[in-house]
Amino acid sequence: MAQATVRTYTTRRFTVEEYHKLAEVGILSEDDRVELIEGEIIVNSPIGSKHAACVKRLNAVFSSRVKDQAIVSVQDSIRLGEHSEPQPDLALLKPRPDFYAEEHPKPEDVLLVVEVAETSSEYDRHVKIPLYARHGIPEVWLIDLSKGRLTAFRKPQRGAYARIEETKKGDRIAPEALPDVVIPLEELLT
Repeated sequence: MAQATVRTYTTRRFTVEEYHKLAEVGILSEDDRVELIEGEIIVNSPIGSKHAACVKRLNAVFSSRVKDQAIVSVQDSIRLGEHSEPQPDLALLKPRPDFYAEEHPKPEDVLLVVEVAETSSEYDRHVKIPLYARHGIPEVWLIDLSKGRLTAFRKPQRGAYARIEETKKGDRIAPEALPDVVIPLEELLT
């Protein structure tokens, strides 16, 4: 009986600098829906209308409430070390006069990350949220549109979030860094 040959494969992880170089030389364009996660270029699925509407709603709600306490960043990159540069749906950043023109925000610049999931909640929950925890992002909200709920991940410790809070319509929530910005969930999940 012939034995099957087992092939081993080698993968190559990209650095953030190499990832940017791919865009500079035209291999990737700013219209490509990709992000760098742990050295891999991840192609994101197209944004559905419910997802897009939720992100617009988040932008409007946070922009009207945080004023000069934070910069509202929509689907922009955050640099997490040498091999990751995710693009969360929304982030609240510490105010900076240059609005991060010189470099993308780093973990110490982030107050809150919000990921919206219409079809990607498992990926967000098991890949992106642990990545944020490992890099010390203080708080992440996952809005799961299919289940009509928001899960808050808080207090990163040893690569995971120590506090996970499930919320639903009827509840109110505020970012821990901005406790006066209280938002009824109906404003985000409608």
